[in-house]
Amino acid sequence: MHPHNALTAQRRMRFVGLLIAAWTATAVTHELGHVAGGLCCGGTLREADLLPWHLPYSIFDPDPFPLVTLWCGPLLGVLIPLGFAILLQRDWLWFIANFCLVANGAYLAAAWYSGDRFLDTPQLLAQGANAVSILAYCALTITIGYMRFRRSCIRELSRGSAASLSK
Repeated sequence: MHPHNALTAQRRMRFVGLLIAAWTATAVTHELGHVAGGLCCGGTLREADLLPWHLPYSIFDPDPFPLVTLWCGPLLGVLIPLGFAILLQRDWLWFIANFCLVANGAYLAAAWYSGDRFLDTPQLLAQGANAVSILAYCALTITIGYMRFRRSCIRELSRGSAASLSK
């Protein structure tokens, strides 16, 4: 195999691995946010599934402050990965954090559009969340997340040498 093709294959494999890690981080941190929010507000966790290969969920009953529980998912789903990226300053962590930004915003937007009562946005609205706050969250996370994630993708896919793959 030509060395250039091997490097290209290595970059592609790294990129796919980063996408899998980013999806896993998104699903797990988002749902752990709901769990943390519910538990901190005195909710009783009845059931939870954090497996990232389907949509994770958590059910609290009773949930004294459902808006806090609901908002903690998308908020911590962004803040936890960003915190790790800021703290450790690794390109691959920024890739994951930027993916989490755009994915959390896109999830709330898609959930709003779908209207599925089991998804976060319809539940937020049913519990009295202001639609403008949801719209602002989606606009900020999708816009900033897209710009940053696009930059991360370009950086990952255009790395010039095998030595730079460790960054």
